[in-house]
Amino acid sequence: MEGIKVVAENRQARFEYFILDSYETGIVLKGDEVKSIRQGAVNLKDSFGVIIKGEVFLRNCHITPYKKGSYFNSEARRDRKLLLKRSEIAKLSGKVNEKGLTLIPLKIYLKGSLIKLELGLCQGKKLYDKRETLKQRTQEREAQRAVKEYI
Repeated sequence: MEGIKVVAENRQARFEYFILDSYETGIVLKGDEVKSIRQGAVNLKDSFGVIIKGEVFLRNCHITPYKKGSYFNSEARRDRKLLLKRSEIAKLSGKVNEKGLTLIPLKIYLKGSLIKLELGLCQGKKLYDKRETLKQRTQEREAQRAVKEYI
């Protein structure tokens, strides 16, 4: 199979949430949305996954309408169905309902000719957790700088 090309990534999610597990999902799109995604006109910020009647949907994901499309272009922030196995959906719905976890899209990418979405099962971070993450990042950067000076 061909290589993977990341189209959009939700970097803020890694700062705002603890990512407990991730799933590769397919996504149901219309033709003009596929062309827009291939051009990179997609924004995953503020989007999330919901489970409704045994199906998983992606909400609030902004896909810019295709410029060369017609008046049949789809709405930019419509709900899009995600394609997961029934067993995965059952496992996710149990965790989301009981433990208060959320489904957050982490990245959208091209895998060969298919468009895939990486969906993360996430738990929200508290303010002190975010501070700890920033502290770790700065320590790692300083360590990298120190290593570069000696080499």
